[in-house]
Amino acid sequence: MIRLLTRAWRPALAVLAALTLTATAACGGSGDDNSSANGKSLVMWTFKQSHVKALQAVAADFTKQTGIAVTVQAYGPDDVFITKVQAAAKTGNMPDLMEVHTNGDDLTFGAAGLLTDLAKDVDDAWLANYRSEVRADGTVTDHYYQQSLAQDSKTKGIKLGQRFSVPLTIGTFGIVYANKERLAAAGITTAPATWEELIADFAKVKAKDAGSGGVSLGLKAPSTGLEWFMQPMAYGLLGSDKFRALWGKDAGTNFSSATGTQVLETYGQVTPYWMPGTQTLDIDAADLAFAQGKSTFDIGGTFTLAFLAQNGFSADNVLAFPIPAPANGAIKNLSLAPFTLTGLSVSATTKNRDGALQWLKYLATKDASATFAKTALDVPPTDLGADPSAAVGPVLGSMIGAFGSGPSAYNPGDTTYRPNAYDSGEVGAVLIDLTPLKTKNAPDTGAALTKLINSYWTKQ
Repeated sequence: MIRLLTRAWRPALAVLAALTLTATAACGGSGDDNSSANGKSLVMWTFKQSHVKALQAVAADFTKQTGIAVTVQAYGPDDVFITKVQAAAKTGNMPDLMEVHTNGDDLTFGAAGLLTDLAKDVDDAWLANYRSEVRADGTVTDHYYQQSLAQDSKTKGIKLGQRFSVPLTIGTFGIVYANKERLAAAGITTAPATWEELIADFAKVKAKDAGSGGVSLGLKAPSTGLEWFMQPMAYGLLGSDKFRALWGKDAGTNFSSATGTQVLETYGQVTPYWMPGTQTLDIDAADLAFAQGKSTFDIGGTFTLAFLAQNGFSADNVLAFPIPAPANGAIKNLSLAPFTLTGLSVSATTKNRDGALQWLKYLATKDASATFAKTALDVPPTDLGADPSAAVGPVLGSMIGAFGSGPSAYNPGDTTYRPNAYDSGEVGAVLIDLTPLKTKNAPDTGAALTKLINSYWTKQ
């Protein structure tokens, strides 16, 4: 997993740690809040309040077509949702379906016997609705199976090839949100094409509005600066092989090398433009600072848009674009590889499995997915064609347009180049010493990063 405890993506951690729930879930039936036995109704739980209206909007048409009513219930935040699932599993009052964090809670719940294995149901025709990059998400790949074999694994018992969820929302990190009105006041009307143009835009806005023209990011969670901001830039600057080598043991190519210093000095160019105190803000507070006009730029992910809208910032005033590569970078057409943020799972105790599968298939269709996306302001997993803006609007469309695959795409989901014991929070904290704190220069930061990363390698 890339980061823990984000608003959008929270892996299972100690979720249901004592998972003695398998037996109670297996023998339990649908409870008082699940009236699906007649095959004409479904109950779905989500941890995202922002998804309720969107799911209800799609459900209205689904009911017209199938006669199956869908009741959507939200229990949030995440910890409340987990507690609700845990209690329901013990009493046998599970819903028919749940929205889950993909490749996290779905695997944990699946290992506990709480979810139906969908592997035989999700055929090629169903998968063809989704973007190719996310079709396998929710499936027990060899990577997740090997992780399940660890002694302290929370997913012990899952089997290779099982599928415990299908995609509902996808996205990525490394998205810049900018206040269009503030940009226009500074003479900026288009998104920057290069890192240098981005820094120049920071400078223009700061010169026009010294008090609130800065950049906000939830650096209280230190991995945000590392994974959401620096890494996309570094990937574009270096290309795949040299980027991966930064985390290696070779002093000639890792963060202590000249290449590492170049990356850190380039990233350090943002230092004059941080919103004061951004290192003390958590992710929500940093986004709120932008929504409230205390900053002009906000670094986040595709999932940030919905939160901004919930807090009164109009999507019409947003210019969203991916972190760009430096002009002299190895990758000229840098894109961002999407991954599934949340998925949909079917309870092992549902009395309306056929209806649940119909609902999942319906949500995967282009029209239903677009309706959900526009209402929730979240990126859908479906392939919306060459002009996604026509289906979901310009802001979501611009983010979808930043997606890509292959060697020119920065993939935050790829962590194979890092040691198993790697802690992105600890590594990100070292980076904060460089910027915004300025307590270390680039060479010293590189040396500190190398020392820390090497300590993880010794634990292999």
